Amino acid sequence: MRTDPFREFDRLTQQFFGGNGTLTRPAVMPMDAYRSGEQFVVEFDLPGVDPASIDLNVEQNVLTVKAERSVTDGDRTEFQVAERPRGTFSRQLFLGEALDTDHIQAGYQAGVLTLRIPVAERAKPRKIEISAGDGARQMINA
Repeated sequence: MRTDPFREFDRLTQQFFGGNGTLTRPAVMPMDAYRSGEQFVVEFDLPGVDPASIDLNVEQNVLTVKAERSVTDGDRTEFQVAERPRGTFSRQLFLGEALDTDHIQAGYQAGVLTLRIPVAERAKPRKIEISAGDGARQMINA
């Protein structure tokens, strides 16, 4: 196998500028987010991550997701090709006031972290009763 100096330079550049995650510069954590009925669903791609290394925090409506893929994998001491990101992954989402951050559900299956965030009761449509000038009451959708 021949050594390609440009490929090696590319690999080093990727490691230095963010191709692989480090503690100081986290790697990319792709996600999808969509509304499904009365909840929002957020899915993060985290293949090969140990579920025990995933950390979820919510503080002042900011959701922080951190995960780590081991940098060294036992007997894999001399890589020939190392393109899969390793290290720490981190992502923050700013959640609106309309979401119920006290009831977030999280699950991890097949390398995908799925969060289900319900819409807060105070943000759901409701009927408001008003009284008319003649004393009659009407229901108005709000």
